[in-house]
Amino acid sequence: MENLAFLSQIVILILLAPIFAKIFKVSVAVVEIVLGAVVVWMGFIESGNELFKDIAKIGFFYLMFLAGIEINIKKFLSFKDRFIKNVLIYFGCLYGISFLLYFVLELNPVYIVAIPIVSLGMIMALINEHGKTHKWLELSLIIGVIGELISISALVIFDGIVAHGVGEQFYKSIIILIVILFVTFYAFKGMNVLFWWFPRLKRVIMPDSDNMSQDIRVSMALFFILIAIMQYLHIDMVLGAFIAGVFIANFFEHKVELPHTLHRVGFGFLVPLFFIYVGTTLNLDVLFTEEIVDTALLIVLAMVVARMISSFVAYYKYLGFRDTVLFSFGDSMPLTFLIAIATIAVNNNAISQNEYYAFVLAAMIEAVFIMILIKLIMDKIKRKSVE
Repeated sequence: MENLAFLSQIVILILLAPIFAKIFKVSVAVVEIVLGAVVVWMGFIESGNELFKDIAKIGFFYLMFLAGIEINIKKFLSFKDRFIKNVLIYFGCLYGISFLLYFVLELNPVYIVAIPIVSLGMIMALINEHGKTHKWLELSLIIGVIGELISISALVIFDGIVAHGVGEQFYKSIIILIVILFVTFYAFKGMNVLFWWFPRLKRVIMPDSDNMSQDIRVSMALFFILIAIMQYLHIDMVLGAFIAGVFIANFFEHKVELPHTLHRVGFGFLVPLFFIYVGTTLNLDVLFTEEIVDTALLIVLAMVVARMISSFVAYYKYLGFRDTVLFSFGDSMPLTFLIAIATIAVNNNAISQNEYYAFVLAAMIEAVFIMILIKLIMDKIKRKSVE
């Protein structure tokens, strides 16, 4: 009953978030994070509820599932020849700048992984708010997909190194990750062949006339099964959720309304739970000390500048000045992965507690202020287009 009362309080925050978002004209994801932090700081709810933590994880996995649903493999492959060179340039610049900062400023090795990290979470929030018809957002999604795979690989490698060192367990994790990617690739090709030979099978699995919500049941089954497989293999469960979304999007395209339904379920309940949870993990009294704020601002500056330079080198000719700036900002909010890296590092004594708080605060600053900045720019563009 205690957990039920706690969740009822969280549900009230979910109801209030869109209202405040409209009043203050900011992203609803930003409002959810701030609400979570404020209610804990004011003592209305207690942080550290294990049930809420588990449900919030599901919300995060569901966000990655929705990211996978946005991926049209055929369209993605059609961009291959046009974008592959620029993608290599972009990530080459990003990681090159990170290594340069590490050597010149004699930083903790954690920064090599943290500065170039990419996460689809906030990109999905941007797409949900602004749509994906904008050129810079379409590119953000493509880069986000590639960056997410690179980042998941980096997290696996980083986790293996700080937890076990460069030894047997580390090499085992790398081999498992490579095997999973190969199996996914050939499973995708195999299902393509299967559905080519038996095209009606798609409609057996997800019928056109469906009064028992079989499409949602199949989607949720695939979502949880692949997450469970990744958990069993000790690989980041985000990868399972993402792969599930890609499979649903590319093999059941006849269910045109399914992605919209899954989005409404996600952004209506599960995803807000995750954003509110992130807010509840923050201790506002500890976060806003001078040392932590200064370090956090330097982390934000390094991440934004690194992306701005890399974006202009790789995409200025394609996007132009304004959209290149928007693309840089949109890619500068790896909220979940930045917090994940900081958590792994502090749990294994790779960084101090103050550095951990600095990373968390940096992630929050990026998520809140960059989202607001992008919204202001987009609103200005809309007003100009109307005039």
